[in-house]
Amino acid sequence: MTFLAITYRTLSGTKEVIETFERKATQWVVYKDEKPAYFVDFYDLEKESNAMMNSLVLCTKRSIREVLEIINKKNNINLSVPIISRLGYKKIVKSKKIELDLGPIPEEWLAYSL
Repeated sequence: MTFLAITYRTLSGTKEVIETFERKATQWVVYKDEKPAYFVDFYDLEKESNAMMNSLVLCTKRSIREVLEIINKKNNINLSVPIISRLGYKKIVKSKKIELDLGPIPEEWLAYSL
């Protein structure tokens, strides 16, 4: 799948973030240990993992960050979605298209979080 590797300049330095090519509020690149590892699309319900994330986030009205915190605590892992700038200042320095094969979050991690 095609993603964008965007380099931002913030007050704390530069940061590269992987984002979906067409940014949507229901699609997320989830990082594991500070590296892109999974792709979540809340409305791609053909994948069981995405259906479970849909239930965890949209049906319970929680943010994806809150759900990832719960999954992290229950499974002793480090999943996150990147925060570009905590103070709000960010400027795009460069961006490039990249091809990544990111799978869904493993269902066994999600089953215990429901």
